[in-house]
Amino acid sequence: MDNYKKYIVLWLSQCVSQLGSSMTSFALILWAYEQSRSALSVSLMSFCDYVPYILVSMFVGAFVDSHSKKAIMLVSDSMAALGTLSVMLLLVTGQLSIWNIYLINVVMGVTTAFQQPASAVAVGKLVPKDKLGRVSGMNSFSSNLIMVVKPMLAAALYGLGGLSLLLLLDLLSFALAFCVLLFYIHIPDQPEKKTRKSPFAGTVEGFRFLKKERGLLYIMLTMALINFFSRLTYENILSPMILARSGNNSIALGIVNAGMGIGGILGGVLVSFKKESRHKIPMIYISAALSFLLGDVTMALGRNAFWWSFAGIAASLPIPFIVAAQNVILYRKVPETMQGRVFAVRNAIQYSTIPIGILLGGVLADYVFEPFMSSGRNLSKLLGGLVGTGAGSGMAVMFLCTGVCGFLVSIVSYRNKEIRKLEN
Repeated sequence: MDNYKKYIVLWLSQCVSQLGSSMTSFALILWAYEQSRSALSVSLMSFCDYVPYILVSMFVGAFVDSHSKKAIMLVSDSMAALGTLSVMLLLVTGQLSIWNIYLINVVMGVTTAFQQPASAVAVGKLVPKDKLGRVSGMNSFSSNLIMVVKPMLAAALYGLGGLSLLLLLDLLSFALAFCVLLFYIHIPDQPEKKTRKSPFAGTVEGFRFLKKERGLLYIMLTMALINFFSRLTYENILSPMILARSGNNSIALGIVNAGMGIGGILGGVLVSFKKESRHKIPMIYISAALSFLLGDVTMALGRNAFWWSFAGIAASLPIPFIVAAQNVILYRKVPETMQGRVFAVRNAIQYSTIPIGILLGGVLADYVFEPFMSSGRNLSKLLGGLVGTGAGSGMAVMFLCTGVCGFLVSIVSYRNKEIRKLEN
């Protein structure tokens, strides 16, 4: 069996493992909220995962390039499984507390910083270059399908057997993926000769490469800005806004979340089966502009579940096109011996704005935009004519702002000369 077919088997096993892990994460949110009744405690769970991931990503590139990608993936996945096992043991002994989850999430973030660049390089080694776009579409399809299935399945299993059942299923799904990778998948490696280097050496080399390939660096910087605007609203603000504007209708919220997942699935399918396009830069930035314009702006102006669902589909459908185009450009422009360093630096740059957006979004909603829209000022009345008034209108204005700002950033980035050079 050729490497591409083996990758399909690996992808399927990883999908099962990702479903197990995502259901556990969802169940931990339910458990944490039951214990604390605090939205901040839930946000801090994501924060404790993202921050160490971003910090460690700066220094793992050289390590990934100089060691076996398969071994890194196996060790990283095993560490994550040990984290899940630790949660289960603490739960069974009645000693689990929220701070334990924060600490374990820190460890998870560190292991992910190693696992993701190793996995990205492995894809480039297993998958022919003419199928990279299709594989990216497959990954988008699976991740969005999991996003749709996860809440319903996790909630049902949580009600049936509690957190312990989901932790057990997570460990079983890990065992399946681990065995497939260990016994069935061979990842060809030509690791660099191992020499003693500073932890900063890989980061310096990655940035040195990107300094020469400035178009790639500018893509990463613009994507960091796009991620910031996206996470400012969707991560924390979407759910409270929908609930506030729908009279606390959880069914409406479920429909909107399902719409976002369906949009991502459709985008993943289209990317997987569409003809390969030479025009990767328009695919990135026109897709991002449409996501902000049709997604965020419609989410702000909408007044019912139909329009919010349309906005969710419009926001998420272009994302697989963005991811696929960027990945293809990176695999084609970055030599295999440098991919670990460049992917690690990419992760650190692009995702560095996410925790800022997560924390800032809630603060702006509670202390700036919601009070402003209830202040009765002339500008608030004008904005109220666009997005409506009452509870949730301030968060709707936030969506309006991110829609306009994200659209403008996408269009300006598309016109950047260094980025446009990558088309050639």
